[in-house]
Amino acid sequence: MASLISAILLSLLLLSNVNAYPKHGFSLELIHRDSPKSPFYNPCETSSQRMRNAVRRSARSTLQFNNDDTSPNSPQSVITSNRGEYLMNISIGTPPFPILAIADTGSDLIWTQCNPCKDCYKQKAPLFDPKQSSTYKKVSCSSSHCRALEEASCSTEKDTCSYKISYGDNSYTKGEVAVDTLTIGSSRLRPVSLRNVIIGCGHDNTGIFDAAGSGIIGLGGGSTSLVSQLGKSINGKFSYCLVPLTSETGLTSKINFGANGFVSGDGVVSTPLVKKHPATFYFLTLEAISVGSKKIHFTGTIFGTKEGNIVIDSGTTLTLLPSKFYSKLESTVASTIKVERVQDPNRVLSLCYRDTSSFKVPDITVHFKGGNVKLDKANMFVEVSEDVSCFAFAANEQLTIYGNLAQMNFLVGYDTVSRTVSFKRTHCAQM
Repeated sequence: MASLISAILLSLLLLSNVNAYPKHGFSLELIHRDSPKSPFYNPCETSSQRMRNAVRRSARSTLQFNNDDTSPNSPQSVITSNRGEYLMNISIGTPPFPILAIADTGSDLIWTQCNPCKDCYKQKAPLFDPKQSSTYKKVSCSSSHCRALEEASCSTEKDTCSYKISYGDNSYTKGEVAVDTLTIGSSRLRPVSLRNVIIGCGHDNTGIFDAAGSGIIGLGGGSTSLVSQLGKSINGKFSYCLVPLTSETGLTSKINFGANGFVSGDGVVSTPLVKKHPATFYFLTLEAISVGSKKIHFTGTIFGTKEGNIVIDSGTTLTLLPSKFYSKLESTVASTIKVERVQDPNRVLSLCYRDTSSFKVPDITVHFKGGNVKLDKANMFVEVSEDVSCFAFAANEQLTIYGNLAQMNFLVGYDTVSRTVSFKRTHCAQM
C-alpha cells in the first residue's frame, strides 16, 4: 500500500512536466564513440581494439541475482557509444550544468559525480557542484521521492535520503538523493527543461567507469528512470537504433521518445514485454534460437518463470545464456563453420575463427514469443584481432541478457503502455 501511495504522489509531482515536450515527441542524436565526429575518437585504435574493449566491459548492468518524423521543434541531445556503452549529453541544475553519462536500459536512477567527492573515479570534465544550482534540493526521508527509490536509505539524525547502487562489474555509486531541473538541449529552439527530476548526487563512486563519463542516465522501467519521469508526455514509448561498433562513418542515428519512438512499417516484429520483479528490467520471453534449419528450444528459468526469461539491455555488450543452452548453441554453430578454429587472443570468448575470405557464418534467428529476429554476421561475430572473429554470445549462470551487439542495426522500440518491444532491421547510421 505504501509503495502504491508513493507511486501516486510521484505521478502527481511529475504532471507539471507533461506539456513540456512537443506532442510528436523528441529525438536525441546518436553518435558512435569511434566516429570521427565523436569527441572520444582515437585514430590510433583499430576496429578490433575497439571491439575488444567493448567485450571486456560487457558486465555493465545493475542486474544482481547473486523516415524521420521528428518535429522541427524537437529538443536534441547527443548519445555517444563509449567502449560498448552509449553516452548522453544532458544538463542538470540552474544554471544548466552539462554532463555526459551512460544511457542504460539496465538502470533506473539518473546520477552524476558531485562535489565534494570523497572517493570518485577520475573524470575529465568538471564535477557537478550542487551548491551552484538554485533548483537543487535534498530529499528528506519522509518524502515520496525517497520512498520511490528502492536503493534508498535514511539517516534519521540528518533527515537525509541516501542511495547506493552496485553494478554487475562490482562498480558502485553512493551519495544523496535530490531533485533538480534536467535540461535537454535543442539544436533549433530553446532547450526544454524537466523540473523536480529525482537524481543521485554521487559522492563515492568506484569501479570501471570511463573518465569521459560523468555518471548514468537510467532508462529502465522503474519509477525513477528518465523514461518514467518523462511521464505521460511520451506515453511510455521510446526507441533506439545502435550504430555498429566497427562503424567508421560520421553519420548519426537517434534515440526517440514519445510518438517518435513508435516502430512501424514493413519488417517489424514484436514480442510481449513481461511485467515482473525487478521493475527496472525489460523482460522478454525467448522460446528458441535457430541455426540454419536446426531449432534449439530454450527452457531457461533463471528468472523464476518461463515467461520473461531474458532481459534486453543496451548496456551489456554480449548476449549471455545459461551454460547448458549455450553449449548446444555453440556446438551447433561450430558444426556449420568449416574454417580453422582458433583461441581468442584475449581468452574471453570461446568460439573463434581465423577470419579469412572463406569464413562463412550460418543463418541465426532468435525466436522471441510472437516474433522472430534474424541476425546478420555483425550481430553474431565480433572481430577481436586483425584476423580473428569470435561468437558474440557467452555462457553465464547468473544472467540471461540479450545484449547490444545483437541489437546493432535494428530499430528497437519499447512501448511500456501496450507492453511490447519491437524490432525492425535498419541501417542505423543513415537514420
